[in-house]
Amino acid sequence: MTHKAQKLFNKKDLLAYLFVAGTGACVQLLFGSLFQDWFSISYKWSIPPAYFVSLIVGFILTKLFAFDVRNTEKTQREMVKFLMVSLFSGLLMWITAIISLQIINYIFPKMELSMPFSEKRFHIDQLLSTIAGMGISFISNYYLHKTFTFKNTGFYDRLKTVLK
Repeated sequence: MTHKAQKLFNKKDLLAYLFVAGTGACVQLLFGSLFQDWFSISYKWSIPPAYFVSLIVGFILTKLFAFDVRNTEKTQREMVKFLMVSLFSGLLMWITAIISLQIINYIFPKMELSMPFSEKRFHIDQLLSTIAGMGISFISNYYLHKTFTFKNTGFYDRLKTVLK
């Protein structure tokens, strides 16, 4: 493995980001379910707002625990770049989840369980498709945050100049 690849996939950053992403995944699953229940929206439309909530949690945890960027004085710059990367990865996650749900439902129709003593149904197909989307998002987020968001690439300064 080259030095550049070792630096990109070092064990410490990867484990820290796995912790952050796992926490974000739990937040996204919880809020996706709550949005479906509280607002009676479909699975497909519960993904974006749940992803947005996990994005906020993800930025805070990434800043504190991953990539050794806790004490940088570039938080505003990192927030803008984090949002850009997360929107891209969120779109990938959403598309992957929707497509994988269609594939899962084609192969295994009606993948749901009844909850004991409740009318609530547990949709295994939705859980599996969300996890598939999260996997794609994890790869995209890790690589882009490591090489773009928390690196001084000059992009933020060029963006500020264009917007002025």
